Amino acid sequence: MDLHGKVAVVTGSGRGLGLGYARALAAAGAAVIVNDVDQDTVDAALAAIRSEGGTAAGVVAAVGDSAAAQELVDAAVREFGRLDVLVTNAGILRDRVLWKMTDDDFDDVVRVHLRGTFTCARAAAVRMREQGTGGSLVLISSPAGQRGNFGQTNYAAAKAGIVAMARTWAMELGRSGITVNAVVPVAATEMTRTIPAFAPVIEESERTGSPLPDWLRKGEGLGTVEDVTGLVTFLASDAAKDVTGQAIGVGGDRLALWAHPKEKATAFADGGWSAEAIAAQWPGGVGAEPETYGIPAPQAPEA
Repeated sequence: MDLHGKVAVVTGSGRGLGLGYARALAAAGAAVIVNDVDQDTVDAALAAIRSEGGTAAGVVAAVGDSAAAQELVDAAVREFGRLDVLVTNAGILRDRVLWKMTDDDFDDVVRVHLRGTFTCARAAAVRMREQGTGGSLVLISSPAGQRGNFGQTNYAAAKAGIVAMARTWAMELGRSGITVNAVVPVAATEMTRTIPAFAPVIEESERTGSPLPDWLRKGEGLGTVEDVTGLVTFLASDAAKDVTGQAIGVGGDRLALWAHPKEKATAFADGGWSAEAIAAQWPGGVGAEPETYGIPAPQAPEA
């Protein structure tokens, strides 16, 4: 995939998945703005990208408010003359069950993930529309936003909101030639290493250098950071100019298109539905096959 001539901003790209996205975009030829909250982290990321022959500059800023978003866009224009791609990856975790989650736990996660995606996308959209040559917004979501996840009220809500924004902005920005998609990645990161079924397998793979087994790469759709970066590079490219408004999963050997929410079952009653009528109809009617919720627990094969 050739991204020469394109300029990308990747938020939260000092380490982990964000660094993986930045390195992949740079390897494909894009000039990249690396962003993180710590100067040493940004410097290390820039050194890694440049050692691989990539072009990059850094911005130290905490994503969330409008000033930080504008700083990232301004840096792209100042350093490289334009902005073509925005990848909104920055995020934090403050996991708590509902009855223990504080206001700050909730607000901090929503501010970085949801508000940060909004402010950065707004600033990028303004610039891209001024340029008049289109662009690509790649918004990073999560399986938690699609299905919910225990202890992640704040994170799941923010990631679900990100997919909703992708669908909305795809409509609003389509006439400007700007595509907007949500990526739902699954990879061996610090967070997935804490899952008991995954941890020993990931540790063994890292120790020996052997690939992760098929039950993880295919069954769970979980692999390395590098396994998820190809989708971001594709969405940043001209090859994806007709792909917009989608939630696309990637991980390990799996690539998947997530379905948009839709009515699964319907019933009608003349004059409307009373509570008693719903109770009578529900078990064998609309509610006969309720939807599942939560990320399914991983199932390691029996030895």
